[in-house]
Amino acid sequence: MSDTLGKIQRLIRKGDLKISEHGYDELADDGMRVIEIVSGAQDAVLVEDYPEFAKGPSVLVLQKDHKGSPLHVVWGMPKDSESLAVLVTAYRPDPERWCESFLRRKK
Repeated sequence: MSDTLGKIQRLIRKGDLKISEHGYDELADDGMRVIEIVSGAQDAVLVEDYPEFAKGPSVLVLQKDHKGSPLHVVWGMPKDSESLAVLVTAYRPDPERWCESFLRRKK
């Protein structure tokens, strides 16, 4: 597990989180519920880690919805702050662009 993901998961467990406006829009567009994204974060599998991202550390993770279908979720923390986890966006990964496990992009 990455340090970034571990920090984000600890913040979520404490309830120190927010959903970005873009995140809410994407969840609504794909029929996802905030509660299943937040509760599924503890079982998230790291896909990509961006510890030096300009807006603050972030991760792309693989999570599952209540039906067991794959979801990609981007979680982040504001730059220069480790006191808030932010759900940046979430989407259903395109099988044409991702390998069967949804952990690696197709070449």
